[in-house]
Amino acid sequence: MDLAEKQTGDVDVLSIGGRLDAYSAAEAEKRIDSLIGTGKVKIVLNLDGLEYISSSGLRVFLAQLKKARKQQGDIKLCCMKPNIREVFDIAGFTQLFNIAADEAESVAGFSA
Repeated sequence: MDLAEKQTGDVDVLSIGGRLDAYSAAEAEKRIDSLIGTGKVKIVLNLDGLEYISSSGLRVFLAQLKKARKQQGDIKLCCMKPNIREVFDIAGFTQLFNIAADEAESVAGFSA
């Protein structure tokens, strides 16, 4: 799994690539948790490079979404490939997350 972080205004963008599964979920959780722990609760997860997500990866996203929202923040998702979107649809996660076609739309969603 690859993780790359950048900041756009007051929004933190974390790009996730490769496979998010039982082996890599802890690393992703630690990275997102560290953002939330330092008060950075406007987070966009760019999933353009994500090839595969398991139930472990979904669990990380859900747990971190709850933490961010507890602090009046949010986690928005963007750039999902069709196979990743299908997993979110099947799991019922498309109703939980704000999902945008591109990163700019997700970042702009925090200003609205």
